[in-house]
Amino acid sequence: MSTPEAAVLVMAKAPRPGEVKTRLHPLLGPTGCAALQAALITHTVDLTTHHDLRTYLAFDPPDARDGLRALVPAEVRLLPQRGHHLGQRLAAAVDDVFAKHAGPLLVVGTDAPTLTGDLLTAALGALASGSDAVLGLALDGGYYLIGMNRPHTRLFALDPDLWSGNHVLAATLDLAHRQRLRTHLLPVLRDLDTPQDAAALLTDPLLPTSVADLLRSPQAASTPSGA
Repeated sequence: MSTPEAAVLVMAKAPRPGEVKTRLHPLLGPTGCAALQAALITHTVDLTTHHDLRTYLAFDPPDARDGLRALVPAEVRLLPQRGHHLGQRLAAAVDDVFAKHAGPLLVVGTDAPTLTGDLLTAALGALASGSDAVLGLALDGGYYLIGMNRPHTRLFALDPDLWSGNHVLAATLDLAHRQRLRTHLLPVLRDLDTPQDAAALLTDPLLPTSVADLLRSPQAASTPSGA
């Protein structure tokens, strides 16, 4: 990928025990989930920087800068998240990046560990070919990537209650349609949120070794099935 003007904004919660990946606590425990979150952040940032994409990391909570600085390369630009719910935080972070960078911009989380450079390339290609917004479909009804050439922050203006449900993608596409934006959809990926996700992803050859090793930790191996 040789698009020096392209950038990626990674949205991430700091890897603090008890505050991240809570649905995986039955599998890994709070400390294991924090280690998993750190591995997911590192993997995502390694992916974007390896593909020559200018990378911004928008982090939460605001006092987590020093801890995250130690996790990512020096060239990654750190931004504190702002806002009361995910839609507001996404809109603020996108505005912050577009104030520094002309675009195009891809926004990703850290929950889709099988995201590949080929999908980043496909997203940028769709934007270059005339799409106003590109979205990567998540199996749970959300999206793992949203890309745009301009700050279409109205795409994040969902009812706050929707962000925790399985209609995020559908509601976002509806907003895009109402704004007459041309959209392009990327293939479906599975987020890593639950023990069931972990079991499915462990069969996927694209799962990074660093993540797979944590999911196969002693505590994970000793957890009764169905926990």
